[in-house]
Amino acid sequence: MNISDQIIQLAKENNGVITSAVISEKGILRGNLKNLVDSGRLERTVRGVYILPEIWEDEFVNLQARFKKGIFSNETALFLWDLTDRTPNRYDMTFPGSYNLTNAKKEGIVCLTVKKGWYNEGAVQVKSPGGNIITVYSMERTLCDILRKRNGVDTGVITEAFKCYMSRVDKNIPLLSEYAKKFRVEERVRRYLEVLI
Repeated sequence: MNISDQIIQLAKENNGVITSAVISEKGILRGNLKNLVDSGRLERTVRGVYILPEIWEDEFVNLQARFKKGIFSNETALFLWDLTDRTPNRYDMTFPGSYNLTNAKKEGIVCLTVKKGWYNEGAVQVKSPGGNIITVYSMERTLCDILRKRNGVDTGVITEAFKCYMSRVDKNIPLLSEYAKKFRVEERVRRYLEVLI
């Protein structure tokens, strides 16, 4: 198998997406990506992210490929969990506290940082609307996060999210309570649950 075929195979194994970072990790020169783009076997979606021509561009995958430490959170996570009917006009991503946010902010991402111990808490893998695997915070973590958000989330969005959550069969109230305690929003979560139960 030649280098070009190896790259195409790596893209196929990753839902049609390949990044220059993955190529470098495999010891393959990045110039091979340009050759594949020039020959029409790959398309460049954004800097460092390439897709097979038959694949629809997935903005969620693009962002996570470029900002590997970013986890979709807050209102973007509500959308991904189908806990809101509002399509986000900007993406919310949470990063570790020490992460350099300059490039992510240039992309228009709403960037949040959390302390190291909270960063991976509740991070799960789900399918994006395009069918690709991405990392997002769990429903329970997201509900606690939207109550903690400094600039605040619209009360109507929060109420709708809790209503949708309570109607789901896959809800996990004990886990929600555990996160509420950990993120110090126990009282606020209790108020929403009391109205809905």
